[in-house]
Amino acid sequence: MTQRELAPSDYLAMLRRHWVLILILAVIGPPIGYGISRTLPNRYKSTTLVLVEQPSVPTDFVKPVDTTDINERLASMQQEILSRTRLEPLIHQYGLFQSDINKVPIDDLVARLQKAIEVTPVLPMAETRASNLPGFFVNVTLDDGRTAQEICTTVTSMFIAENLRRRQTQSEDTTQFLSQQLTEAKANLDAQDAKLAAFKSHYMGALPDEEQTNLNLLNGLTSQLDAASQALARAQQDKTFVQTMLSQQQASWEASKTGQSPETMDQQLSALQTQLASLKARYTDDYPDVIKAKADIDALQKKIAENDTQKAAADPDKTQKPTVEPAQITQLRAQIHTYDQVIAEKAKDQEQIKQQIKMYEARVQSSPAVEQQYKELTRGYQTALESFNELQKKHDASAMSEALEHKQEGQQFSVLDPANLPEQPSFPNRPLFALGGLGGGLALGIALTLVIELQNSSMRSERDVEFALHLPVLAIVPAIEPVSSKKSKHPATQIPPVDSTVTHGARA
Repeated sequence: MTQRELAPSDYLAMLRRHWVLILILAVIGPPIGYGISRTLPNRYKSTTLVLVEQPSVPTDFVKPVDTTDINERLASMQQEILSRTRLEPLIHQYGLFQSDINKVPIDDLVARLQKAIEVTPVLPMAETRASNLPGFFVNVTLDDGRTAQEICTTVTSMFIAENLRRRQTQSEDTTQFLSQQLTEAKANLDAQDAKLAAFKSHYMGALPDEEQTNLNLLNGLTSQLDAASQALARAQQDKTFVQTMLSQQQASWEASKTGQSPETMDQQLSALQTQLASLKARYTDDYPDVIKAKADIDALQKKIAENDTQKAAADPDKTQKPTVEPAQITQLRAQIHTYDQVIAEKAKDQEQIKQQIKMYEARVQSSPAVEQQYKELTRGYQTALESFNELQKKHDASAMSEALEHKQEGQQFSVLDPANLPEQPSFPNRPLFALGGLGGGLALGIALTLVIELQNSSMRSERDVEFALHLPVLAIVPAIEPVSSKKSKHPATQIPPVDSTVTHGARA
């Protein structure tokens, strides 16, 4: 019978046949569950709620150094606080597990206390970010309510202190690290600054930003050189002209003393010198006419010197006789002396201008190489300066964050609900155990009913007959119960029941 598919009517028939068994088990289940709860030791649960307070100063003004996710930080602190190093002193301080302190290893006791402490985060609202943890619960479950409250308060204080210590330590370490980096960056910046200053001092005037100035000065010096050359040429021409005048005056004066014609060799010499000065003003010294004029002058000067020697030998007393030159000759000699000074000064100026032109030309020529070295030094200095400024900003921000943490105005843990003193045990929940006993009794009664029915091979319906004999049912004879089986409300005698089922095969 167990092999055929059971219909809902079959299950209802089973329940009608065995409802007494199910009812008995359902009735005795709650007392049994309640009795079991009375045998279990009481456990008291103390709970506290810790809120995560955001910094009092907006993060846009002072950025915190600790940027780790609050969930990760809470998990890390939980591992550290619930470690053996932290929990073993609590076991000895509050006298926990005294009955097992000498029988069970300390590691097992620590593990038992770890299981008794539960840290549960408060779920954020749907519209907030998951990283913004609003708070967390600290639950401690022990066999004594007062001890559970004290342990809960202590563990909560450990979380608050550990969070404050971590944030302060990280801020201090970050500030100290940035201070060291800032010192090194400043030393590097000073070294780069010294190199750049030495380079500027060595190549003063030849720096890239002075190239245009050097070109302008070079053009100005070229103009000055042209002006100085022209002034020198004019001075030389004026001197030559005065020398010519002096020669003529001297020749006239000599002629007046000796009675000779003014057309003397000195006049010829003056004419040649005038011609040479005119040629030099237009041509260089290598020009043929200039060379010929110089040769004629040298030849005439030699001839004049020979005549003077002959005159001195013929009349030595006469040559030694002092004579007084006319005033015009004296003035001309003074003018020649003045022109000599002007020529010397102009020549000196010309030489100085030439030296300056050479210097500025050298600066302009060396400008590309100097510019390359200057760019390398400037790039290194700019990099060092940017690194120093960036570290200075980070150091200042870290210092402000450190001050904020020391004033306890950063992200802090605060107790919203202090640890409560449980008056009723949280375990075992006796009504829940009684309800569990009721459910267990019903489940056991139903299970026993199914087992009994599955083991019973009797046929109770036409479906059982058809399934067992594989023959259709033609008729069913109702059962007639005997009089002795029940109390009848009628005085008439009843016929004993006969339950008979006729099948197609029996009739045959």
